[in-house]
Amino acid sequence: MTTLKLMNPHSVLAALEHRPHDVLEVHASRTRSNESWKHVANVAADHGISVQEPMQRGRQRSRDESGRVGTTFAVIRPKAASSLNDLFSDSSPQGLWLMMDRLQDPHNVGAVFRSAGFFGVKGVILTQDKSAPLTGTVYDVAAGGMESVPHVIQTNLVRAIQEAKKKEMWVLGSSEHAEMPLAKVDRDRRWLLVIGGEEKGLRRLTLENCDQVCQIPPRGSVTSLNVSVAAGIMIASLS
Repeated sequence: MTTLKLMNPHSVLAALEHRPHDVLEVHASRTRSNESWKHVANVAADHGISVQEPMQRGRQRSRDESGRVGTTFAVIRPKAASSLNDLFSDSSPQGLWLMMDRLQDPHNVGAVFRSAGFFGVKGVILTQDKSAPLTGTVYDVAAGGMESVPHVIQTNLVRAIQEAKKKEMWVLGSSEHAEMPLAKVDRDRRWLLVIGGEEKGLRRLTLENCDQVCQIPPRGSVTSLNVSVAAGIMIASLS
């Protein structure tokens, strides 16, 4: 059975809220851990989940830069992926879905999910190949975004784009080489926003199947953004 080790208490609390049956055990002290982990331990105990004292490392527990006890963590099952039909079942006249075309840095994937959860993105589509696996790092960086936003893993993004268009969605690609600025995009539509990978951006076939392509115009001397930062700006603009 595949399990994930989560070190972020906010990610664990989100899992406890949405699917406590998938939280297998919590390693945190109900008296000596920080307040966030104490809360995790208490909520877990209320659900009848095993709560264990963190392991000691010599005379002191190791702590990370946030002050958390280094051996404080939880073990959970990964969240099950949705089907494409379920992901596109919302028939609202407006809304935002997101597609990631081969993002390979788990920190970027987690940060995008965090933004998606914050702004109410209706669903996320990821590629099966050449993408960062949904590890504990992704869940921790997402800080609950993995739990609140359904996701689908697809082998063929073009096919997923075609299905989105059947659901009356407009497909918006993102590229620093695009001519249209983000500010010109019509917000009052059902959008599938497609984000490209860290190094090469959108693949040719993905790009060719977009209805529109836009960019975030730089206002200073730096001409590019980290992909998760750019995604956050675009999600905020279209939400």
